[in-house]
Amino acid sequence: QIETELVARQIGSSDREISTIYIGGGTPSLTSLGLFENLLNNLQSLFHIRSDVEFSFENNPESVTVELLSWLESLGVNRPTFGIQSFNVQLLKLLDRKHCPDDSHRAVYLANALRFGSFGVDFLYGLPNQTGKLLSVDLDELIDLNPPHVSLYHLTVEEGTPLYERVKSDRLRMPDDDLTTALYRGSVALLEDAGYERYEICSFAKPGHECRHNLAYWEGGDYLGLGPAAHSFMDGRRFANSRDISKYVDSLLKGKRPLVIDESGLEQRMTEAIMLGLRTTRGINRSSFVTRFGRQLEDRLDRTQYDMLVESGHLIPDRGSLRLSDEGLLLAEEITRRLVK
Repeated sequence: QIETELVARQIGSSDREISTIYIGGGTPSLTSLGLFENLLNNLQSLFHIRSDVEFSFENNPESVTVELLSWLESLGVNRPTFGIQSFNVQLLKLLDRKHCPDDSHRAVYLANALRFGSFGVDFLYGLPNQTGKLLSVDLDELIDLNPPHVSLYHLTVEEGTPLYERVKSDRLRMPDDDLTTALYRGSVALLEDAGYERYEICSFAKPGHECRHNLAYWEGGDYLGLGPAAHSFMDGRRFANSRDISKYVDSLLKGKRPLVIDESGLEQRMTEAIMLGLRTTRGINRSSFVTRFGRQLEDRLDRTQYDMLVESGHLIPDRGSLRLSDEGLLLAEEITRRLVK
């Protein structure tokens, strides 16, 4: 609450309109919902929230109940998300997840029963011991549940976790790059056959159910992050809150925002815009790029690499935009490194 009030005073809240809200970054559904009710009341009193706001809230499947979702709905949440990850019991154990497949089925059933206009599920591929058949069975079960939105992420093993230690000691083996690519390709085919449109490398939606909040990130819109380590981008400036909770709290108690300013210059911000834009299937809009940076897109690109990638079919100049082909999306990071000078 203190941070929200400080932000409102400093940025001129009367001129700001909130079109999306996303509560995430951990396990918010395990925290007191009274805190979120206070947060929302504070936002409503300090900012103008659009009537068609997209309000997302992350949930672990094991925490989902009728009471929880009904309470969230009463707060204005209209897009819950569920971290299902997999329906395979053994894989869930490897990931140290507390939920079981029944929890995931119940979460989706309740979201449908309570008639949420949209909701999403998070799924993982590239897990230890995961074969193409295991993933196909997993996705078939997911498709049968017919969620409006699917986020399909490649597992990243974080240092310091039990899973990292098992992989490091060779007790578990991660799939190699060729298998990981095959798993992704097969997943895309299954989801697209089921009526999902891929609109970003990891994001699939039934028509009209794209996540507006994430689209704002990828397309360079302003966003405000609240809480420790939260990142923001406003009026062309990028900044973040301190990751150290003690410093975060102490700063707020002194009436100061716990900010760490990103000093990256125009060149770095253009590089980031190209990297994020090429992750989306619609690509980079050339006129929007000029509006944001005052420079032509081609000014930031290596012309030799550009010509080679267009010739190979990985890069497609298309109706005022620049996007990657299906094959190019598989190599998005490598292509961006080669393309940006």
